[in-house]
Amino acid sequence: MELLRTIAYPPGGGGGAKGCEAALGRAAGGESRKKKAEEQPHQHAHLAAEVSRIITDPTTGKRYCRGKVLGKGGFAKCYEMTDLSTNKVYAAKIIPHSRVAKPHQREKIDKEIELHRMLNHRHVVQFYHYFEDRENIYILLEYCSRRSMAHILKARKVLTEPEVRYYLRQIVSGLKYLHEQEILHRDLKLGNFFINENMELKLGDFGLAARLEPLEHRRRTICGTPNYLSPEVLNKQGHGCKSDIWALGCVMYTMLLGRPPFETTNLKETYRCIREARYSLPSSLLAPAKHLIASMLSKNPEDRPSLDEIIRHEFFLQGFTPDRLSASCCNTVPDFHLSSPAKNFFKKAAAALFGGKKDKARYFDTHSK
Repeated sequence: MELLRTIAYPPGGGGGAKGCEAALGRAAGGESRKKKAEEQPHQHAHLAAEVSRIITDPTTGKRYCRGKVLGKGGFAKCYEMTDLSTNKVYAAKIIPHSRVAKPHQREKIDKEIELHRMLNHRHVVQFYHYFEDRENIYILLEYCSRRSMAHILKARKVLTEPEVRYYLRQIVSGLKYLHEQEILHRDLKLGNFFINENMELKLGDFGLAARLEPLEHRRRTICGTPNYLSPEVLNKQGHGCKSDIWALGCVMYTMLLGRPPFETTNLKETYRCIREARYSLPSSLLAPAKHLIASMLSKNPEDRPSLDEIIRHEFFLQGFTPDRLSASCCNTVPDFHLSSPAKNFFKKAAAALFGGKKDKARYFDTHSK
């Protein structure tokens, strides 16, 4: 199941404070118009739909305004949802009870809640609260306004190496935390990496996450997204930490080249390529990137690097990694190559404006020659 396909759109449109205030006003005036609405069935149905935008937690009494749809998953839809007492905006996963009526379906949701609510890390989507009413289960999660990495790549087609290092460092940080908690994500892909207002990456969607089991006790079920499945998972040998590393290799390849390494027009052929670890590395890729991808996509799980080894790889050590990215990177290629003369000029100009007497004298002396 795919959770939070898109914890994504910027605030405004469809939801927001004005929409919530309007919905509240209509809810408050609903009773006075009830008789009139009964006389006009169409208006009554419309009123009921509007009033349902105000959701009350039966346990705490807190009220929320349900805004626009952010994404869709297997059992659920994800909405923008605003706490009416604080105006804090959440990404709310809303699951109708009717969609999880069977015991094994409900068990899956309960397991996801149990795993996610205990996590707390800068690069993991924060779990805040969950509650139920007669119709639905509501899971309130951190709202990420810059959409997902899948949306960014759709707009950009490919990313630069500095951007890939920037995002991969954060993915590795979040994934290392999960593995230290003995949790496997099992569905790492661009659509499950969410970007907040500050362009920070968060791992999300724990619908397929599971506790790490000893090799002999691992379940042999095949789960995940086809293009990112590892050979051992396809061969029903179970999912381990190194299976997440394989998916990370697929993610890096996709960021740099715009398509997954094993993507074909035929699923059987894709699975054959995965089992054989057969893919191409274009000459356009620099050697360190090629080497790191190849190591993560090793057929044998034991030959894949650890998360610590990935961060110590020359791809990271020898290349530039920005401290932060501009929001414009969601749509356009960043310019990391401001020329040295320009850099020097701005440094000297800043020194002249804000530095001491020596800095100012040096600046004016240079430019008077």
